[in-house]
Amino acid sequence: MRVVIIGGGYGGASAAKALDRETDVVLVEPKDAFVQNAVSLRALVRPDWADNLFYPYDRLMERGRVIRERAASVDPKGVVLASGARVEADFLVLATGSGYPFPFKFDTDSSGHARQRLLELNADLAAAGRVLIAGAGPVGLELAGEIKAVWPDKHVVIVDPQPELLPGFAAELRQDLHGQLDTLGVELRLGTSYGTPPVEPGVAAPFTVGPVSADIWFRAHGVRVETGYLGDELATVRTPQGHLKVTEHLNVEGHEHVYAIGDIADLAEAKMAGNAMRHAEVVAENILAQVRGERPGTTYRPSEVPFVLLPLGPSGGVGQLPSPDGPIVLPAREVADYKGADLFTGRFSALFGLEREVAA
Repeated sequence: MRVVIIGGGYGGASAAKALDRETDVVLVEPKDAFVQNAVSLRALVRPDWADNLFYPYDRLMERGRVIRERAASVDPKGVVLASGARVEADFLVLATGSGYPFPFKFDTDSSGHARQRLLELNADLAAAGRVLIAGAGPVGLELAGEIKAVWPDKHVVIVDPQPELLPGFAAELRQDLHGQLDTLGVELRLGTSYGTPPVEPGVAAPFTVGPVSADIWFRAHGVRVETGYLGDELATVRTPQGHLKVTEHLNVEGHEHVYAIGDIADLAEAKMAGNAMRHAEVVAENILAQVRGERPGTTYRPSEVPFVLLPLGPSGGVGQLPSPDGPIVLPAREVADYKGADLFTGRFSALFGLEREVAA
């Protein structure tokens, strides 16, 4: 049975690995390497971390193959590639994720080009005395923590129209987060917006917007779901926001052999790498059941308790994990142990069959 996976990000790569030994896996991915987006912010402030950002696909699977092309059109029976070639599928896994402003995600398929852009931006950021971050979600907060870990004297201000940080999370976590940001010297301007700065994000040029003056700014908001490649039959299952409606088995509604995972799945949960990888496990189990002639029986339900692991540099951060008794709030030390110190580099090295030493 052939499984065609569209997209080699967190969910797609995990699904390919899980299905490789028992099915004929074809992974369609235009990038020349997997991008561990969680590392991008640390690689921005510490270029020596760029070696932990990209993972070649050549050791991901033992039997399956990777087609380095973009999907032009996908229907329930297969995919037409940008080259015009068609790949037929017994099962489809749609895992194309989302786009996000640079440097949090890259709009290039070349790891070499992405690395060069990071190096150039690192030089501009290093020279900047004042930094504006537009967006106080986890990405903006994590960027502020990484900047302060390397340049503690650099002035960092975060602006967001929302009146509070991480609404919906435990009060203890939010109080701890405010305390750590205060200690780092990060200035918060919540419940306000000054409009778009007069220069492009990530471009070194002094500017003033409202009462804030800065030398460079970053946009930490603006997720864009990547589902524009869907053919007419599957496009009808999209929500107005571009997500795909899925069943409890993560099938695309109305299509027993088509699955959607990661950011494109219409699920009431945060769009996080960990969720995408859990989706991949569920889908792999269901496809293998179908290959054996059984009904898919593994279900997925979003956690009722929101969770997050949000590093503020290698040794700081906040975290919340779900439990039967409610949220468990983690201290900074445990957040660093779980994620902040190595940003899961060891986990992804194992996934892609590599051995790497994490930068100290």
